[in-house]
Amino acid sequence: MRTFNTVATLIKNKRIEHPQSYSQSELANLLGHKCDKLIVSIENAECNVPLKIMPKLANVLDIHPDDFVEAVMKDHEKNLNNYFSKTFKDQIVYM
Repeated sequence: MRTFNTVATLIKNKRIEHPQSYSQSELANLLGHKCDKLIVSIENAECNVPLKIMPKLANVLDIHPDDFVEAVMKDHEKNLNNYFSKTFKDQIVYM
């Protein structure tokens, strides 16, 4: 099963700690969505942030692109490790 916990935590913390302290609905509206389902799913780590909304989300929540990349890469690394440990029963060795 894939995990999106790092991205979920980043988004939720930035939303809550933002000076505007956006609700999930307010954030969804700022991103051009009519309901908060996407934001709820992201913050519950049920899905990743779609690439097409990452720039706008980063802008609205004042997330530096490097922080976004770092969070996505951490989740991706966890997902790869989970996949390979189940498939090959070995850990990935990074060089």
